Amino acid sequence: MIQYENKTDLIDTIKKNYLLYDQEFNDIKEEEKDLLKPGVDKTPAQNISYQLGWTSLLLQWESDEQKGIEVKTPTSEYKWNNLKGLYESFYEKYSSYSLQQQRDLLRKQVDEIVQWIENLDHETLFLPEQRKWATTPAKWPIWKWIHINTAAPFKNFRAQLRKWKKENQ
Repeated sequence: MIQYENKTDLIDTIKKNYLLYDQEFNDIKEEEKDLLKPGVDKTPAQNISYQLGWTSLLLQWESDEQKGIEVKTPTSEYKWNNLKGLYESFYEKYSSYSLQQQRDLLRKQVDEIVQWIENLDHETLFLPEQRKWATTPAKWPIWKWIHINTAAPFKNFRAQLRKWKKENQ
């Protein structure tokens, strides 16, 4: 996994991967957003709903902790051993949105995450156990939680979208 030395590198990677990911939606028609194709496990709408779900959770965890609310990760309704159920909840939550609405919402959430990173000091971002929600047996620092829920899936899920677009051409 990537190791970041500073917040600028993290922000640059998130922005770069997000922009490349978002561009993949430019030539996907609205009427095809829910089309599942062989060899690809998500429709374009599910793909972006997954991103929306995780970026929303990241922002919610931080917001709740700042308000003094106890955070249960990933959510109070879903445990780590039921991620399939969590993903289904993401798909359902965003299913009524158009692809463009989903893209707009994801852009806003990415902007919020970038602003959040910019406002964190180096210690909070890069040292472990700086937030209760980020305290795990692995003792991940916040930057790692952010990376695995933004930059990494933007890159990986971009490849899935490219594969989806190649199927049945």
